Amino acid sequence: MKWLHSYEGFASIYDQLMDDAYDEEWFRFLHTTIKKHHPRCKKILDLGCGTGKIAVKMAKMGYSMTGVDLSEEMLAVAQQRLQREHLSSVRLIQQDMRELELNETFDMIYSFCDALNYLVEEEDVISTIKRVAEHLEQHGLFLFDVHSLYKLNHVYARGPIVQEDEELAYIWVPEIDFAAGRVDHHLHFFVREEDDLYRRFYEIHQQRVYSMEQWKEWLQSANFEILAITADFEEKAPLPESERIFFVAKKVG
Repeated sequence: MKWLHSYEGFASIYDQLMDDAYDEEWFRFLHTTIKKHHPRCKKILDLGCGTGKIAVKMAKMGYSMTGVDLSEEMLAVAQQRLQREHLSSVRLIQQDMRELELNETFDMIYSFCDALNYLVEEEDVISTIKRVAEHLEQHGLFLFDVHSLYKLNHVYARGPIVQEDEELAYIWVPEIDFAAGRVDHHLHFFVREEDDLYRRFYEIHQQRVYSMEQWKEWLQSANFEILAITADFEEKAPLPESERIFFVAKKVG
């Protein structure tokens, strides 16, 4: 078995694991928000862009796109996607979101697929939100989604998740520190190779879940006006059993 750092091996199979339906939901959420809150939006930063699926879709719609991610492996997959799509206009930059420094501003910055939950220290969240504010035009939008405390306490707490087919199988074991709101995702992957043998590798992904009130406080402290808080890809306020919380905030100071 090979032990890998987060996303070192995951990057190569990430798109196989992610349901395309979710990509369409995030894409729909983006367009609904732009139409409602910032119809003149043109220049967008995808923070934690991963393999670039959403950034590519947005670029095809005519938006000026920049993608930032910490993972060199994820960006390599994203670059391959751009080459397949013959898109040279999307910029890909390797940076840590906590230290974002691009020397330019954007109409919108979004960070999807619980990327901000990887900030396991409160000072890292505060630093990231500050950096986002510095890279937004006045009245620019910040969109993101995060796990809810309900998901941590009731969904992850159910224990291991096992998924398998002929090409790929994985065992996902969450290890939870309920008091700290932290979860270590122990991921065991089995990937079919050309000789019909399976390559096994193992990664740990560490995340932390914060309350909605804490996110609101951090945003407001960074001079963001919160325009909407919804859940689970629906245009409705979060319920006690909601699992994924969406924020739409506008820079006002």
